[in-house]
Amino acid sequence: MDEFTGKRVLITGGTSGIGLALADAFRTAGARVAVCARSDDALSEFSSTRPDALAIKADITDVAAQRRMLDQVGDAFGGLDILVNNAGRLVERDFVSAAHEPAEFVEEFALNFVAPIQLTAATLALYGPLAAIIFVTSGFALVSPKRAPTYGAAKAGLHGFAEGLRRQFDGSGTHVLEVLPPTVDTPATTHSTVRKVTPDAVAAATLRALRRKKPLALIGATRALPMMLRIAPSVTGRIAGRS
Repeated sequence: MDEFTGKRVLITGGTSGIGLALADAFRTAGARVAVCARSDDALSEFSSTRPDALAIKADITDVAAQRRMLDQVGDAFGGLDILVNNAGRLVERDFVSAAHEPAEFVEEFALNFVAPIQLTAATLALYGPLAAIIFVTSGFALVSPKRAPTYGAAKAGLHGFAEGLRRQFDGSGTHVLEVLPPTVDTPATTHSTVRKVTPDAVAAATLRALRRKKPLALIGATRALPMMLRIAPSVTGRIAGRS
């Protein structure tokens, strides 16, 4: 029997891209899956093709919405075993030639950095220690990209939170996993000409890392990134940061 059979999983941003691939991978492994998103159309499409899963409309940057979502999961599943903090958005910003409004940064960091921490805290307060807490960050958590420095900063912050949280849960039954994909082939990256991995490849690597109790799931080009940053940090930073 697969270790995910019957596990109760909540995936933020689970109706497209990596989140959708994770939802399908967990469902295939026998888990009971809930996803959240803000789009009615996306949720409706998800439910029509995956009626066994729970689809919840929620803005995860809203603390009250987080609590309502967790209550819905509890009502449907009776608890939660695995939280997947996946929702996020890359925003390209040029600070040299463009002006930016302060509110833009508040919104971006609320989604990419603050909300996953808030949701993790709320989940632990409501359900106690989980089997696993997953953070989908990025290779840009280790090397901030030239085209999106605020995205890199947010993911670096989430990387630090995951690392510290893992130390707090060391020796317990809670597995803290960080997933660091390179550029993933989704509608949001259609304009990019760099080599990409598929969402399914990210999902497969995530479940593999969970089964093996790994702290990190390094995928594609990010596999060599930690080592290269130790050996040649300046060169690696220049090359990876151009992405």
